[in-house]
Amino acid sequence: MVARGEISPEEAETRLKLKPFTDLGFAKPDIHRGIRQGIPEVIYGEGKTADQITKIALALIEEGQETVLITRLDKEKADELAVPITYFDVARIGIAGKTDIENKTGNIVIVTAGTSDIPVAEEAAVTAEMLGNNVTKLYDCGVAGIHRLLSHSSEIAGAKVIICIAGMEGALASVVGGIADCPVIAVPTSVGYGASFEGITALLAMLNSCASGVSVVNIDNGFGAGYLASMINHIGG
Repeated sequence: MVARGEISPEEAETRLKLKPFTDLGFAKPDIHRGIRQGIPEVIYGEGKTADQITKIALALIEEGQETVLITRLDKEKADELAVPITYFDVARIGIAGKTDIENKTGNIVIVTAGTSDIPVAEEAAVTAEMLGNNVTKLYDCGVAGIHRLLSHSSEIAGAKVIICIAGMEGALASVVGGIADCPVIAVPTSVGYGASFEGITALLAMLNSCASGVSVVNIDNGFGAGYLASMINHIGG
C-alpha cells in the first residue's frame, strides 16, 4: 500500500505495530502472516460457512492482501460467496483477488501414481502456482507400469522439488526418491481398497521409505505439499 501511494510509511509502521490481526469475533485473520513467513494467510474452507469465508476474505483484501487462497471449498459453497473468486473445481480451491501471478520461479514437478490421485495433485499444483512457482505435472506414472515414470526422466532430472502423490501401497515415493537429486515431498492419498485403510498404508510406507531425501505430509494434504515445495523452491531466490 505504501508502494502504491495509498498510505505513508509512518502510517504503515503504525498499522503493523498495532494491528497484527483483524478481530471478526468468529475469526482473527492474520495480517502479519506474509511479513513473518513470506506467504500470507490461507483460508481453510471446510467447516466454515459461506458468510464466514466471505468476511475473512474481504478482511484480508482490505488489509492489502492481493491473493487469497480458499482451500477445501466445494462448488456449492463457492457459489454462495459474496466475494468474486476464481474457482478450480478439481482442486477445490477458490481464489479471491489476483490470479495472474508474475515472475514464477524454479520448477516443481508433481507426480501421481494414478488418475484417482489427481484431485490431491491439483490442490498441490494450484497452491504452488499461486505462490509463484512453475509447475510440471506428470500424472498416472505408478509402479504398476514403471516405464511410464521412466519416460519422464528428463523432467525429474530438471526438478528443484518433486511432489510425489500415491495411494494404495504408496511405493511410488521410494522409486522417485531413488532416482531424483532434489527433495521429494511424498503425499499419501486415501485411494485404495480396504487394506489401504484410507491412506494409512501409504502413509506408513512413505514414512518408512529407504530412499534418502523423502519427507511426508499428511494424507490427502495437497495444499501442505504445495506450500512446503514453494518454500524449498524459493530458497536462494
